[in-house]
Amino acid sequence: MHPDRERQIRSLFDEYIEMYAARDDRLTMRFSENFSGYTGGGNVLVKARDEWVKITRQDFAQVPGRIRIEMLDISLQDVSDRVVAVTAFFHIHLPVPDHILSREVARLVLIFRLEGDDWKIVHSGISIPYHLVQEGEVYPLKSLQERNSALEALVAARTQALHESQALYRLLTEDTLDVLWKTDRNLCLTYISPSDERLRGYKAEEVVGHHVFDLFTDEGVAAVKKLMRDSQASGEPASQAGFLTFQVQHRCKDGRLLWGEVLSKPERNAEGAIVGYHGITREITERRRLEDQVRQLAFHDPLTNLPNRRLLRDRLGHAMAASKRSACHGALMFLDLDEFKTLNDTHGHEAGDLLLLEVAGRLKGCVREVDTVSRFGGDEFVVLLAELNTDRAESHLHAQLIAEKIRAALAEPYVLVLHKEGKAECTIQYRCSASIGAVIFANHAASQDDVMKWADAAMYRAKDAGRNTIRFYQAES
Repeated sequence: MHPDRERQIRSLFDEYIEMYAARDDRLTMRFSENFSGYTGGGNVLVKARDEWVKITRQDFAQVPGRIRIEMLDISLQDVSDRVVAVTAFFHIHLPVPDHILSREVARLVLIFRLEGDDWKIVHSGISIPYHLVQEGEVYPLKSLQERNSALEALVAARTQALHESQALYRLLTEDTLDVLWKTDRNLCLTYISPSDERLRGYKAEEVVGHHVFDLFTDEGVAAVKKLMRDSQASGEPASQAGFLTFQVQHRCKDGRLLWGEVLSKPERNAEGAIVGYHGITREITERRRLEDQVRQLAFHDPLTNLPNRRLLRDRLGHAMAASKRSACHGALMFLDLDEFKTLNDTHGHEAGDLLLLEVAGRLKGCVREVDTVSRFGGDEFVVLLAELNTDRAESHLHAQLIAEKIRAALAEPYVLVLHKEGKAECTIQYRCSASIGAVIFANHAASQDDVMKWADAAMYRAKDAGRNTIRFYQAES
């Protein structure tokens, strides 16, 4: 990212944090008319700007004094000329005697879009792992909890009213943007609102009488069938507690695919037997795209698209848990490119980025699909080998062979082609090696931090041994 662009994105984020920390109402002017967002404890997407302004002002009123934001980590992403994104992790220190939230790590994702001459916030998602945060809240706000209860009661009342009158049901659903539908007990559609034609292009007569699975892609059908099997296997189907909610991809008449969030509820007769189902389908294609984009920014390296250190720690945790169950060993390798700084200093960061991309590709070509290659930061990479062998010596030999394969692959010559605006294409032939440190782990009491520390120590031993070499961690006796 160009330094000027990086400073611009950071400035937008810093202004937001300062206004939020100061409880400055001018922050509400920064929200786009096309705003969407998730509150700290909620999983419901707020799509109305005025609603988000009310939530923000209620937040400010509940804690009117200035709060302190202790920043832990931040990631800046230049999505396009007019769209940028920031992901930040921090502690929140409230001006109250007891330290609510201060020990928890909050995550905030902000997406800014240039509208006219001003940068506006088009999406905000904050996640606070705090056990008292209720649905739709940022902090434990009793008034929001009461408001949610009132809304739930209103939805229940309206649903009951729709059941009482089929004519009123149709009248109220003809012009809604969401698709309302009904099926018989065998999941064959008996009614679908006109919104489906506007959304997917199918007329009602082309759909009614067909199985509801005809609306979904093959992958969607498989996912919904699994959800139904899981509900039946649990002995307490989720639909008995209310609406069963799931997301599934739908087919359109023109060949397009879109994502829909489906809310489904059974209809029962006086004896309690299911006689049909009714529900609502809401298009969430854009929401899914933003969620995927946010997830990509949070857990993958923007340059190489490899898992970052957060995702690596998660996968290492899973690998160690699997090792405990199966008694199979695993291996963790830390790699550091030798003399990488020389390439950057001589040919610039563009050449360095091209080399890192080539290294990432070679690393992935040396391991299995079940293994993990991660960019840890800078010119450091980590390779996680899981489920090797129950015999430690066999596992060590396998890891040694993989490490040597990686060392040899990275030592092969690199051909880097630089494209600079206004200048002729420049080809660089470069040689680069790697120092590799590895550790074998199994179902013992070592922590993730121990395993990573041991692999790192072994890598520095490889550096001290002259580089372009491999060292395995040996515990001190």
